[in-house]
Amino acid sequence: MANMTLAIPNPLKERMKKHSEVRWSEIAREAFEKRVEELEWLDKILKNSEFTEEDAEEIGHKIKAEIRKRFEKRFGS
Repeated sequence: MANMTLAIPNPLKERMKKHSEVRWSEIAREAFEKRVEELEWLDKILKNSEFTEEDAEEIGHKIKAEIRKRFEKRFGS
């Protein structure tokens, strides 16, 4: 099994110390496994997709414009 070193903020480390009964490395392994499974699932779905980066940017701009319109309508410009 490979080893990995993680950097976490000191305040979080102090909070984690209060629960020494928890196997934090196991929690991290489970989180990594879950994320990798999610990414593999997305890779499988997108494998034959023709959706491009430009398509994503265009949709993103449209969504932001709609949000801006709603915000201005609700709160004024």
